[in-house]
Amino acid sequence: MPILHFLRENARWLAGGFLLTFFSSYGQTFFIALSAGDIRFEYGLSHGEFGGIYMIATLASAATLPFLGPIVDRFSPRTVTLIIVPMLALAALMMAFSRHIVLLFVTIYLLRLFGQGMMTQNAATAIARWFVAQRGRAMSVTVIGVNAGEALFPVIFVLLAGAIGWRNAWTLGALTLVLVALPLIAWLVKVPRAPRASDPPLRKVRARDWTRAEVLRDPVFYLTLMGVLAPGFIGTTIFFHQIYLVELRGWSLEVFASSFTFMAVTTVTFALLAGQLVDRFSAIALLPSFLFPLAAACLVLGLTEAQWTVFVFMGLVGLSYGFQHTLFGALWPEMYGLKHLGAIRSITIAMGVLATAVGPGLTGVLIDFDISYPAQIVAMGLYCLGAGLLMIYVSRRLQERALSSPGASASTTP
Repeated sequence: MPILHFLRENARWLAGGFLLTFFSSYGQTFFIALSAGDIRFEYGLSHGEFGGIYMIATLASAATLPFLGPIVDRFSPRTVTLIIVPMLALAALMMAFSRHIVLLFVTIYLLRLFGQGMMTQNAATAIARWFVAQRGRAMSVTVIGVNAGEALFPVIFVLLAGAIGWRNAWTLGALTLVLVALPLIAWLVKVPRAPRASDPPLRKVRARDWTRAEVLRDPVFYLTLMGVLAPGFIGTTIFFHQIYLVELRGWSLEVFASSFTFMAVTTVTFALLAGQLVDRFSAIALLPSFLFPLAAACLVLGLTEAQWTVFVFMGLVGLSYGFQHTLFGALWPEMYGLKHLGAIRSITIAMGVLATAVGPGLTGVLIDFDISYPAQIVAMGLYCLGAGLLMIYVSRRLQERALSSPGASASTTP
């Protein structure tokens, strides 16, 4: 099916998924980190202290996700939206008015839980169920909502914070969630998508429906996580400490913020390409593809100091993220089926949030102990090289298991 026809025929559901991930930006690290300098100054925190607060709050949100995440298996996407968007707006408003460190902790906890956690959980689970043979294309359109946020929000927030103050910028964000995001997304996802006669036949083997308990006993699941969790850990760590990196290199913050737009364009391009490839070859077959560009990105950033190299870094990260975002949305249904997808995704998202929690806190402590930040970034790149080689093995193992599974089928019916 031509991509324009696919977009036109499924615009309502794709727009709903896109906007869920777009407005998840308020709980993503890249957005929260834009206020990191002001937060450290007003609360009197060092890099390590703020990183520690961020880490513990994020760990708490990760611990909550396995209990809250399965609501997407029990309630409709619209009902879940009516719960999580107001909670995200409340968290944004708390950031604007918080004056105590305990309230700062609660604010970050809620931003991470309902932003990065539940907004993406609701989007990815709904899209995975609504689309089967075209899951790759649908997921690629949905996940680029985050990239659109990365392209728009940093520049907008920096300008607003400069004009009206960083706290008032957070207040405007909360109002946008309540007045724009909530009614629009709730209307878009109100009607579930049913399979259509025009949907192409499913050519890939479909996995049997694993329970969450079975997944947690699967050794391949943990091997897969060693690669899957790397982008979140690395990206969150680097973007969380972006102000420190800019100061360390003597770069312009405005130029660095503008490079997010270049990363977003690159990510969108490769996310859409990945969607086509996933539908043709499967997410499992493409699993090793996203780590090697990320390795190169870390090595470039860690070993060079000229400001223009940040665009090389962002381009490579965009290539990696483009493949990664689309792959991850389609990977878990291919591995473990659809029936318990919400419960399974709540574990994977929790593990992802855990990785994003550890990175900023650990790196902040190392910075406080005068461990070279560029050297840390180089170490991340070397890890990606090793994890990429491991994903080649995991991909082959999963393909062999899919072909030998007695419960597998090629049916297009969810």
